[in-house]
Amino acid sequence: MIKKLPIYPLRIRRVPSQFSWVDHRLVRDRHIESCSHPAAALYLFLVTVADQEGLSYYSDASLMSRLGMDVQTLHAARQNLIRTKLVAYEDPLYQVLSLDPCNESKPDPRNARPGPTQDAAVSIGRLFKQMLGETS
Repeated sequence: MIKKLPIYPLRIRRVPSQFSWVDHRLVRDRHIESCSHPAAALYLFLVTVADQEGLSYYSDASLMSRLGMDVQTLHAARQNLIRTKLVAYEDPLYQVLSLDPCNESKPDPRNARPGPTQDAAVSIGRLFKQMLGETS
């Protein structure tokens, strides 16, 4: 057995008072293998800035600036994370999703967002996203 000693004992990580570290199941359960490099960078950023419920509001412009991405790269990274069910996105809100398996057909009614009624106005962008099968 290899005895491991910290290289910098005064810099050992501690769980911060904010949220938490990246869930090790991201690697162990091979979720990371479904991510492009830009998607992995976006995921790391979102995990870092999200609150305890995994929520964050970062604009595309801010994300592109901080991650050095153009609009197409950011869009592709976001779609990659949505497709692999690592994040949900409803402009402008991101939610980093739990890695626990869940029954998606039965959402928790306490957390359900009210959908638009038949008479409510809906953005054309949201309609196109729904028609294309994208999470909105």
